[in-house]
Amino acid sequence: MIPRTQHVATLLERLRAFPVVGILGPRQIGKTTLAQQVALGYGGSTHRLDLERPADLNRLTEDPELVLGELRGLVVIDEVQRRPDLFATLRVLADRRPRRARFLVLGSASPDLLRQSSESLAGRIHYYRLGGLGLGEIGHDRLARRWLRGGFPEAWLARSNPAGFLWLESFVQTFLERDLPSLGIRVPGPALRRFWTMLAHWHGQVWNSSEFARSFGVADTTIRRYLDILTGALVVRQLQPWHANIAKRQVKAPKVYLRDSGVLHALLGIDSMQSLNSHPKSGASWEGFLLEEIIDRLRLEDGQVHFWATHTGAELDLLIARGQRRIGIEIKRTTAPRVTPSIRSALRDLALSEVIVVHAGHESFRLGAKVRGVSAARLDADLGL
Repeated sequence: MIPRTQHVATLLERLRAFPVVGILGPRQIGKTTLAQQVALGYGGSTHRLDLERPADLNRLTEDPELVLGELRGLVVIDEVQRRPDLFATLRVLADRRPRRARFLVLGSASPDLLRQSSESLAGRIHYYRLGGLGLGEIGHDRLARRWLRGGFPEAWLARSNPAGFLWLESFVQTFLERDLPSLGIRVPGPALRRFWTMLAHWHGQVWNSSEFARSFGVADTTIRRYLDILTGALVVRQLQPWHANIAKRQVKAPKVYLRDSGVLHALLGIDSMQSLNSHPKSGASWEGFLLEEIIDRLRLEDGQVHFWATHTGAELDLLIARGQRRIGIEIKRTTAPRVTPSIRSALRDLALSEVIVVHAGHESFRLGAKVRGVSAARLDADLGL
């Protein structure tokens, strides 16, 4: 078991502030293991119900309020998306005074899950989106392996790269054939597999629904639905553009990324560092990998992260907006980063506090006024945000 200390500390803090906390993420990302670590840190009595176990599911079928109302301490409910109607019961129990229990619910992010809980638990629930294993958890000296295999614990812990990729291919198949249908999504698996694979080849680019629709021979709305399905299941990120009040024409469509680099490589048929370094998507893969690492490390919400691009070619890979402070991030697969015209344009047009260039070298150093170069291998120590 890999200790996930930062996640545990944050979740314990959220449990003190909210009666219900939801850990959301794709299956096998480590939600159940993390919940076990949280339970150890919580202290006191802990109860766990797994809605994939028929016995636990049956217990909560007839009178969930009676069953859950008798429990004290921390109550963990796994695979809660199987019974979204439980949120109405959790609202009643969360409002009891004195409060007798707190609830940690785990599940895949789905439109039904989010809608049901937002209707029933407004102001009572905090969502915590869990990503893959971070460099701070596994060691920055293992950066190359983490980039290649991704952050799913089973892929990371596999005895070899081929074994890791065998697991990733199985994950993709299971996700399409079992996980999505369990969320109530009725789209043929082969169609979504083809779409997901095409999306892997599009990774890191500005979204173009018309081009995808032509390739599939379907309407733009159908393609948009496919994209939203994979985004809602937390396997794809739509990074929204930042719009500044400037004269230049700016890009208005989102960029799309596969959230896990291992899944990206499995869909692209990349199974070794040699093939990754020589692949045309190597740079885009590196960008997406570190983008997710930075967002997860800083616990940034979707509304705080954007990209910026103009039709004249100026761009930023990531723009972080925290209150009145704006920070630009450029991610480069190079050991010799430099201040580019795009960086100068972004500093001037967006009133940025600074620009950080994350690079593949081993040292961090200043590149110029308001511009720093930060080694990807030293993110925890040198990012400083």
